[in-house]
This record gives sequence, structure tokens and C-alpha cells, in this order.
Amino acid sequence: MTSPRREPGKPIGRVEAPGPDVPVYVISVAAELTGLHPQTLRAYDRMGLVRPGRTGGGGRRYSWRDIEMLREVAELTSTGIGLEGVKRILDLENQVTALRMRVAELEGELNATQLALQKTLTDSRNQNLPALRPTGHAVTIWRRGHL
Repeated sequence: MTSPRREPGKPIGRVEAPGPDVPVYVISVAAELTGLHPQTLRAYDRMGLVRPGRTGGGGRRYSWRDIEMLREVAELTSTGIGLEGVKRILDLENQVTALRMRVAELEGELNATQLALQKTLTDSRNQNLPALRPTGHAVTIWRRGHL
């Protein structure tokens, strides 16, 4: 009988489970959770497909995120993709994630800038009117009634 699956970071009774990035699983547990042989996990570590934490004595400790990554590697290799292809796929997925985060950050900055510009344009007390030059990215400040 298998025990129900729990999510990392969720309380177990009165004790809170470790977060998804805390390396707590020894290699034998990681192997059991992923269905992979411990020697395969060592090979994936050497290839850089997963980077488990290390104990003071050099033993590997896997986080829940590492376990999920290993499951993804196993799923991709089971479809016939070679390990170099898997590594490239994972690298590209990480790049896409980083780029999406950067786009969201830039969109937030753009929205804040647009709101500030709108406030400046509608604020009747402000005597400075920004005007964008059509050929560049510079902003020219015009002052009313001043020479």
C-alpha cells in the first residue's frame, strides 16, 4: 500500500515539511521517488542535469525540486531523447522562464512609467510638460511661460 503524496512545504501533523529547495533526501530515497537507479542519479549529477546539495562528508542530498527535475529527465529519456538533448531542453526551458520573468518585470516598469507620465500630463499644478522626440528616446522638458 502506498502512502498519499504530499507537497513539500505543507505541514505534516505539527511539523512543517521542508520547502521545495531544501536538500534533504539521500540518494536512496531520491532513487526510490524517481524510479531511477542510484548509479543513474550519480551519472546525471556528473553530467550537470541535476545539482544536489552536499553534506560535509560529500554525500548527495536532493531537494523536492531536484526530484521533480529527475522525473522530467526520466520522462524525456523514455521518449527516446538522448541525454545531451535532454540537457539542451532543460537549459532552454530555464532560459524561457528567465526571459518570461524579465518581460514581466519590464512590463511592470513600463506600466509604472506610463502612469507617472499620465499623472504628469493631467496634473494642472505641474508646469513641466514632457514631449517625446519622434526620432529618439530622449525626453525634452518644456516650461510654460519661461524663456
